Amino acid sequence: MGMRNTSARTSAPSRNGAKTHPKARTCARSGGVMHDNDRHTRRFTVIGNHLAQHPELSLTAIGLAAHIQSLPTGSCISIKTLERKFPEGRKRISDALNELEAHGYLSRTRERLADGRMVTRTVSRNNPGRRAAEEPPARPKPPARRPDPQRKALPAVPQPAYPAPDLLMTARAMLTDLRRNDPRLYLSATDVDHLAPGVATWLERDVTPESVRQILTFALPQEELHRPAALLAHRLNAHLPPLPPFRPAAPGVRHPLQNCDTCDRAYRAPEPGTCAACTPTT
Repeated sequence: MGMRNTSARTSAPSRNGAKTHPKARTCARSGGVMHDNDRHTRRFTVIGNHLAQHPELSLTAIGLAAHIQSLPTGSCISIKTLERKFPEGRKRISDALNELEAHGYLSRTRERLADGRMVTRTVSRNNPGRRAAEEPPARPKPPARRPDPQRKALPAVPQPAYPAPDLLMTARAMLTDLRRNDPRLYLSATDVDHLAPGVATWLERDVTPESVRQILTFALPQEELHRPAALLAHRLNAHLPPLPPFRPAAPGVRHPLQNCDTCDRAYRAPEPGTCAACTPTT
């Protein structure tokens, strides 16, 4: 059996440790690199270890990134310019630029100038990981809201043959006042504008505002009214009265227009008073 060599030196962990430089290895024969550093006070560039010790970038790409970061803003870093400066060929320089762009150290975009020329805008980033770390996480998009049944379009209402302004004004006032009969009949301004032509059609057919009110508020459901305007639109359509019979004026007699003292409708009569619809029958 072989004897275990107890005098052999054990391998001790590096001072720097693999935690700092996972791929760094000490050189057993030469002792590794020694640093004789001097503190720079001018003409220097700070390069992060994430670039200088990048595990995936080639040495050409790391050196090219260090060169680009040392240049002042506005310097030309086209492939032709870099090819004239360094012995690396066009392909190696192009591949190195593509590496830097793939890892976020460089971005290149094509833009058209005002005179029509196309130029390449290049942005060098000395720490591409910082921007991703500083940006707040994207907020999840709220789930798409399902259409609210209360937001459906209201049913159509009858339209007057001659939309007189006074009829529409009377109709709006009557609709706004419906909440006095039942608080559930609260209508918005949009609801009133939609229903007013339907009420005006009833008034045009010799129906008094009070009669329209009774039709709209009679025997309302006991449960909650989710869409009062839709219920009123349905009643305006379902119970629409017929057109009044045509009454030709007596030949040679044309009375002046009067405003009804009750409903303010225009009608022809020899003297002021109430229209036929507001005049009680005996």
